Amino acid sequence: MADGEKPLRKIAEAFKDLSVTVNSQTQDVEVAPFSHACSLVSPLFGCLGIAFKFAEMDYVAKVVDLTEASKSIDTLRTMLDRDIQHNCVRKAGSHSRNLLRVKRGLDMVRVLFEQILATEGNSLKGPASKAYDQVFAPHHGWAIRKAVAAGMYALPTRAQLLRKLNEDEASSRIQMQTYIAASAPVILYIDKLFQSRELGIDW
Repeated sequence: MADGEKPLRKIAEAFKDLSVTVNSQTQDVEVAPFSHACSLVSPLFGCLGIAFKFAEMDYVAKVVDLTEASKSIDTLRTMLDRDIQHNCVRKAGSHSRNLLRVKRGLDMVRVLFEQILATEGNSLKGPASKAYDQVFAPHHGWAIRKAVAAGMYALPTRAQLLRKLNEDEASSRIQMQTYIAASAPVILYIDKLFQSRELGIDW
């Protein structure tokens, strides 16, 4: 992380903007600002170390795909409908499948922040384990779950994470709370896009 950079602040502000769009209920979420906001989350997975290495690689690759898609597709709604038309929603590499995976990454960070704010102490093992178990574990096979469990012992401490993010305890709480509040309607919006087209979200 470059000196003075404030990734948490950037993440919080980008998702605040997205949540304004979602809450307006008059505009569709555009792919370009959405993929940009998601790209700001990528370094956070890197800060969590080996336990979330698979998530970081997977997440980054899928965000890159959505960024590419934003050059020719305006909104998330259009993107999904186009995949439905081409009958490729569930195919590996489809924009829709990648969107669902990215949404899971955002949700994991949301739960992680909730758990960090609700937990005392310097260890991230409890918050990270709960976030992983709630969001990713149901979709992962035994081998990945086992590898993640082993990696949890190599997580940075809370203090180390805040240092990497150039934040102190007080400022990080504000940014985490902002992200939790702003990402929830965005995540719900994506879930509804899938559910309203009877595509489901558990695959």
